[in-house]
Amino acid sequence: MEAISVFDIFKIGVGPSSSHTMGPWRASQQFLDRCRQLHSFEKVVSVRVDLFGSLAKTGKGHGTDVAVILGLAGEDPVTCDTKGLKDRVEDIRAAGSLNLGGLRKIAFHPAADIIFHFDRVLPFHPNGISFTASLQDGSAIEETYYSVGGGFVVQEEDDQLRVEVTQLPFPVQSGAQLASYCHDEGETIPRIVWKNESVWRSVEEIQAGISRLWHEFRECVYRGCHQDGILPGGLGVVRRAASMNRALIQDQEYSSIDEWIRAIRAGSRDFREISRWVSCFALAVNEENASFSRVVTAPTNGAAGVIPAVLFYYVCFCDGDERGVEDFILTAGEIGSLFKKGATISAAMGGCQAEIGVSSAMAAAGLTQCLGGSIDQVLMASEIAMEHHLGLTCDPIGGLVQIPCIERNTMGAIKAITAANIAMDSDPSNAKVSLDGVIKSMWETALDMNSKYKETAEGGLALYIPVSISEC
Repeated sequence: MEAISVFDIFKIGVGPSSSHTMGPWRASQQFLDRCRQLHSFEKVVSVRVDLFGSLAKTGKGHGTDVAVILGLAGEDPVTCDTKGLKDRVEDIRAAGSLNLGGLRKIAFHPAADIIFHFDRVLPFHPNGISFTASLQDGSAIEETYYSVGGGFVVQEEDDQLRVEVTQLPFPVQSGAQLASYCHDEGETIPRIVWKNESVWRSVEEIQAGISRLWHEFRECVYRGCHQDGILPGGLGVVRRAASMNRALIQDQEYSSIDEWIRAIRAGSRDFREISRWVSCFALAVNEENASFSRVVTAPTNGAAGVIPAVLFYYVCFCDGDERGVEDFILTAGEIGSLFKKGATISAAMGGCQAEIGVSSAMAAAGLTQCLGGSIDQVLMASEIAMEHHLGLTCDPIGGLVQIPCIERNTMGAIKAITAANIAMDSDPSNAKVSLDGVIKSMWETALDMNSKYKETAEGGLALYIPVSISEC
């Protein structure tokens, strides 16, 4: 059984894409680690990178080459300074060299050394990336990795399978199994998840990890709500969250995130105003994501705005507290792992139902848990949210994570809240579709979906909107 931690589902990193930016970035780091394991790092004289399938077709818009360059140069998506990030990449392009792993200079010309294979897809997964390091003695090291969604990176032999061998007290492979554990143990979903997390981490580490995630969610929403401008990439998309924030907050004064949240809580709780705030929160995160800023994959970067938007809805309009935030994150993370195990969280495999759909299902479950829903209502809310995202295609214009991606996060957030409300007013015993049933349906839909609707920018909106994009 695959064991997935909440902190695998929620990763801190850099936008705009978990599969096309963070995944290749991590693959670059893993390749350098492989060179070190073979005691060949000091012998590397050049590196060639080959991108296949979706990584090639939408790589420019997603900044895949940027991520690869930064990874090879020794930068880390969790700790790097996101300010001036693109300037550092341009310096490497101009110099025709980089410091491999941040330690030793080698010649590197991105235009020639990063090759986009637009018409070739590797059979294992649409997001394939190969690295070839030429050594001083004329030999070479070659490794191929696959970015399988949500920042997860595997090699083919890993999937056949070096399955995680961690023995959890409550190994969960299905919604029914999760519910059974909860009923048998007399525990809530977040408490079961906590017990599993305790295998990997101490109580203090779990608490610190959740606090760090909440901190990053807060920072990203606040930053996005106070940043005007035009998004990079050539589409000329105007950032809207900041102007929405100004219109909604009106003349209330604040000088910190906490004061801002208090001001929002003190404002109108009219349905339209709340709806506008939820949209504002989601837009803020995904405008930050499109700007190569720091976000949390939830479960992906393209869907990063849904969960923080619903979390802020809970905190600002449901009088939520820190304990509720903890339960939300643990519950949502477990639901995300169920979709990864039973279907996919990769748009290149399943379309946007695998990103916005999964994030909405996660958020619906988290919110229902925080509102006092039963175990079965939590799972029901998740099912409802995904049921109404089935078949959602991924058709980013110009391969950029902007249109329709940014607005789509607002829709996912509103659907999550609606799903939670419906579940809270329902008797799950009357439900006709289970969470496990909708996960299976999602995977079958993904398999049937035409490949042009799977993050290739070759179908839907991407096909009929003429654009001239630049590097993201």
